[in-house]
Formats: sequence, structure tokens, C-alpha cells
Amino acid sequence: MNRTRLVLLTLLLSMPALWLLGSTLAGAVGQSSPVPTFTVEGGRFQHKVDAEGILVAENATPIASPRSTNGPMKVAWLAEDGSEVAEGDVVIRFDPTEMEQERFSGVADRDKALSQVEGRNIEQSTTLDNLERDEQIADLQLDHSREFQTTDQEIYSRNEILESEIDEELATRRKDHASRARDLSAEQGEVELDLLGLQQRQAELRIEKADAGLRQLEIRAPHAGIFVLRRDRGEPPQVGAMTWPGRPIAEIPQLDTMKAQVYVLEADAGGVEEGIEAFVTLEAHPAEPFDAEVRRVAAVAKRRTRWSPVQYFDIDLELELTDPTKMKPGQRVRATLLVQDLADVITVPREAIFRDEETNPYVFRSSGGEFERVDVVLGPIALGSVVIESGLDQGDVIALEDPSRIVVAPAAGSSPAGPPTPTGRP
Repeated sequence: MNRTRLVLLTLLLSMPALWLLGSTLAGAVGQSSPVPTFTVEGGRFQHKVDAEGILVAENATPIASPRSTNGPMKVAWLAEDGSEVAEGDVVIRFDPTEMEQERFSGVADRDKALSQVEGRNIEQSTTLDNLERDEQIADLQLDHSREFQTTDQEIYSRNEILESEIDEELATRRKDHASRARDLSAEQGEVELDLLGLQQRQAELRIEKADAGLRQLEIRAPHAGIFVLRRDRGEPPQVGAMTWPGRPIAEIPQLDTMKAQVYVLEADAGGVEEGIEAFVTLEAHPAEPFDAEVRRVAAVAKRRTRWSPVQYFDIDLELELTDPTKMKPGQRVRATLLVQDLADVITVPREAIFRDEETNPYVFRSSGGEFERVDVVLGPIALGSVVIESGLDQGDVIALEDPSRIVVAPAAGSSPAGPPTPTGRP
């Protein structure tokens, strides 16, 4: 009995404290706002763009496929990428199959032309001998006709005299015909021999060109250095690949001066221009950044690979310092381009900016426990923040979401709130 009375007395004494604690918690919950906010402060604004790429030498000796070929050539062997080579070392070999076939075809055409020339010379010699004999026979017949010509009208009849004159004229014509036939045959033979000579010369030129191509199937290093394969669209040439005459395949760089060739996404390239500051880090030495400067920006964006539709701007970065002990051509690098660097400006998160139907920017500023619309003038915009040129002061509290879209749960016993006003970020 005494124990029961003691418990009841303890409960009666605790009720005021419990009531006071409940009232305090209820007030705190009622005073907290469900709208996320941000306090405006001044500070530094930096617009940075990240990029990736490789190191390349400022000066390098290109190594290209031979220009003396008629079509593409197949790569049969390549020196190891990044290997050290001495002057005169073979660095590239091409497949000789097509050149050998071209030479074989040229030799066959040349031998055929030589055989035709020899046959035509024999035929021409025989023809001219026959025509010369015909001319000699015609000359003898003419001499015979003149020697035994019947011209005495007292001895021979008129018919016999006419026949003798006809025989003489016929012999003369036969001699002239034989002489002209011999001359025409000689001229025709010379023309045919000239044509065969042209065919022979063409075949010899093909042989010479094939021989020159075969001699160029082995490309040797012009000087000592590091053999580096070219990476067009990010892919180096491979054994078995076809390459066109004169196309660069590799290079031997001079390692005293290097540059970074990086690629920036087309969407992030706004504001990137020559002369802006940059920082480059080697993937092999990520803790040692190198100062750099944008030297060149490509005029148009291009794909880095054929199978990806994403486009990049090709950008060259001039390094302030080249360290040959750490920097090698082809090394992967990461770069940060400092597009803008502003001191003592007001910046806010981009999600705090709203736009009306006319795309005018504004924010919701807290005032007296409520939020009011405030028009602002925007400055430079970075990935996650934006500069406010006018409209806000340091210390202002702004909403990160449209307050009219926040639904507040009604308190117990109160009627539910009406639907939110359809405003906010377009």
C-alpha cells in the first residue's frame, strides 16, 4: 500500500516537467523551416575545367611510309613503342608481297617486249631481204627489156614495137614498186620497233619502281633517340594495318622540350582560350603538378574514337618546365584549366537560381520568416556555382528550393494546407 502511494505521488510531481518539455519540443518543431537554405557569403570564385591527354615532344623527326608506292602498304613489323634506337636501326618493315608481284609482272612484260622486238627484227630482216630481191629482179627485167627492145620499124612490126615499149614500162613500174615497198616496210618496222621499245621501257620503269619500293620496305632510324608510335585518334598503328604513302607512322622526339596535348569535352570548353593558366600532373607522379599555359585551341570539336559520338576540343598546353627524368612522350596526364579566377565576389549554388517565363533570373530571400522573390544579375557560371553581380548582399539567406513547392505536414487537429502555387525553376 505504501509502495503504490509512492508511485502515484512521483507521477503527480513529474507531470509539470513533462508538460514543459513537450511544449518546448513542439515550439522548436514549429519554428524550424522545411525549406533548405544557403547563407550568402563573399569569397573567391574559380571556374576550372578538367582535361586528360598525353605528353608529346615539341620537336620530333617524323617517320612515314614511303611516298614512291602507288597504293597502301601493309605494316609487317614495328619496333617496340618507347624503345631506344640507334642511328640506322630498322624500326619499320612493310609486307613485300605486292611489291614483289609488281616486279614479277614488270619483268614478265619486259621479257615479252624483248621477245617481240627480237621476233620483229627477224621478220623485218626477212621482209626487207625479200623486197630487196624483188627490186633486184625488177631491175634485171628492166635492163633486159631495154637491151632487147625492138625499136627498128623496118625489121619489127608496129605491134612488136608496142609490146616492147609496154614491157619496158612494166619493168620500170615493177622496180619502182619494189623500191617503195622496201622503203615502206622499213619505216613500218621502225615504228613497230619503237612501240615495242616503249613497252619495254614501261616495263623497266615498273621494275625500277618496284625495286626502289622494295629497298624502302625497311625504314631505318635517321638518328638515335626513343621510337614513339603516332596515336591518331588515340590508337597507335598495329602490325597488319594498311597505311597510305607518306602517312606518318612514328617519330623520334627530342626530349628537351615537351608539351601536353589534352582533350576537353565540347560542353566544358566554353571560355577556354589561349593564354589562360593551367596545371598538369603526370599519372606516374600525381603529387607533382607542373605549371602550364594554353597555347592552342582547336577550331572545331572532333571525336577521339570512331565508335563514340562524344566530341572534344584538342588543346596544346605549354609547360613552364620540362623534366626529362620524369617526362616521356606518350605518358598520360591530367590537366586543370583555370578559365576564371575572381576574388571577393558573391557566389551561390546554381540550384538557388530560378527563372520566370521571360527567363529572368531570381532567388527566394528569407525576410521576416517568409521568402520573397528578389531579381538578381548573374555573372560567370561554373560547374556548381554562379556569381551574383547585383541583387544580394553578404549574410542574406536564400532558398535552395522553391518554397511554394514545399508541402508542410499539418499539425495535429489543424486542417490540411491547400495545394502549392505552381511556381519554381522552369
